Amino acid sequence: MSWRRSLVKLAGFQVEELRKRLAEVMERKAEAEMRLAFLHAEAQAESLRAAADAEAGWYRMGYLDNWRVRRDAILAEIAAIAAEEAGARDALADAFAEQKKFEQVEDSHLQQVRKTAQKLENAAYDELGSRRAAAGR
Repeated sequence: MSWRRSLVKLAGFQVEELRKRLAEVMERKAEAEMRLAFLHAEAQAESLRAAADAEAGWYRMGYLDNWRVRRDAILAEIAAIAAEEAGARDALADAFAEQKKFEQVEDSHLQQVRKTAQKLENAAYDELGSRRAAAGR
């Protein structure tokens, strides 16, 4: 195996690793967004409960303060994961570009090998034709 082919395989491996990393980051972001949706649903349920029960209304302000803290923490986590996702996407794009470069180097080398082999074959046929022509005279 040529060193060019090895570089293509290594670049492909790197692309696959970065794809896995991006998928993991996107999964974490989806989980955080799901927790935020559940938090909002929980707040709505608590509002309905507070509206129905006067005693629960006394605790509503404390609950809302805590809810805002938890919401802000989840939003900060989502923002951090979004930044990580952007970085992972950029790294994946760079890895794709690098892989493409290596593939182009490999393809151009293979074309050069084919061209050289074709030249040698043509030269051999020319030599064979020249010998037959010389023998036939």
